[in-house]
Amino acid sequence: MTVGGSRQTAPVSSTSPAPERPRLSSFWHDLPREGKLLISTVVFQSIGTGLVLPFMVVYLHEVRGIPLETVGLLLALQAGVGIVLVTPAGALIDRIGPRRVYASSLVALAVADVLLALATTTGQAAAALVLMGYGFGIVWPASSALIGNLIPTEQRQRYFGLNFTLLNLGIGIGGIVGGRFVDVGRPGTFVTVYLLDALSYVPGLFILLVALRHARDRVQRPVDAGSESVSYLTLLRDPRLRALLLLVAVAALVSYPQLNAGMPAYARAEGQISTEGLGYAFAANTVVIVVLQLFVLQRIEGRRRTRVAVVMALTWMVAWSLLGATSLVPATVTATVLLAACAGVFGLGETMLQPTSAAMVNDLAPDHLRGRYNALSSLMFSVAFVVGPVVASFLVGRDLGLVYIGFLVVGCAVLAVIALVVERRLPPHVNGVRGVEAAVAAGPAAPAATDGAISG
Repeated sequence: MTVGGSRQTAPVSSTSPAPERPRLSSFWHDLPREGKLLISTVVFQSIGTGLVLPFMVVYLHEVRGIPLETVGLLLALQAGVGIVLVTPAGALIDRIGPRRVYASSLVALAVADVLLALATTTGQAAAALVLMGYGFGIVWPASSALIGNLIPTEQRQRYFGLNFTLLNLGIGIGGIVGGRFVDVGRPGTFVTVYLLDALSYVPGLFILLVALRHARDRVQRPVDAGSESVSYLTLLRDPRLRALLLLVAVAALVSYPQLNAGMPAYARAEGQISTEGLGYAFAANTVVIVVLQLFVLQRIEGRRRTRVAVVMALTWMVAWSLLGATSLVPATVTATVLLAACAGVFGLGETMLQPTSAAMVNDLAPDHLRGRYNALSSLMFSVAFVVGPVVASFLVGRDLGLVYIGFLVVGCAVLAVIALVVERRLPPHVNGVRGVEAAVAAGPAAPAATDGAISG
């Protein structure tokens, strides 16, 4: 079996006028009923996540008395479970459909929250985190594959962007409420927020199992795709997919793991910034995403997604340079302002990453292999969340802060170069160029080249 094939496309006139960008105000009106139902629970569900997300270490260590070193191992266990399960989950998504797999992840997360709320021993906490590793490990590829099945190509970029906005809004609200409510001196407050987080998954489960039970879910293998099972090795023979995964992997390495682990470590060690200052920085990050995401979506609509990735990489270069500048004025208000600016500028880059990367993966994926494609993309982020904090802690912990900042800045420069290289490999419609898809489909090698289909 062969993957992909010729990259030839039909010529497109360079003199054709650029199509008018659709107004974001029309997005909800044009969205299919299934998409409206699916996105309607995002804020509620993410508020529950925000209630508990910042307090896992505090709860396990200070409330349940588990040693800090053991807590680190438990969190690593959760991450490891997700990495191990994500590729089998991708194959399962293609076999039975993303809706059922997505629902199973929400069930696992709800049960994990209940177990964690009642856990008093390390073993009980470990059992909860294994379930949590399963849930978080497969929820992204399953939900992304379902979105890819339900949402038309021309709306996916905006859908992923709006979904990310609502996710951050909910987490921000939940974090504020949780921070004001939980109290280490009152363990019952932590039990309450974990039970509320479990409850937040119920509306999503209802939508998946009841309201969407007849929605387009499992996609049948095309007749000309052959009857043999498709392995990940077969998929990775496609140079377009390999190039896209490289782009995703580098973007993942210099982004979220550094924001969540590297930035706080550097800010505390080199910038000598207070924990309150860290809170302001993360608040600035959330505000920028919520306020600017819709504006950015409108500006990037119809533009090459790889060019957007270049702008994103340059934006992150600025953000990490601002982080490095905090060490020049340690323990000052200026350092705190610089850190908040770093997180805010980084958030601007995030508004470009989320809509484009997920849309590229789903536009490249054949319908019947969407689960595997999203699983590979998710795996890049999972590995980055293991490698990224290790790199950050190693360099910052050995007083190599300047080297760490240099690593991030150079990594962003490499990301920009990779984006330009990937641009030459991706079909135009995968790269977000509208108005050429019909011409591509009319080309001599269009079916295999543009859809990324696997033919026998």
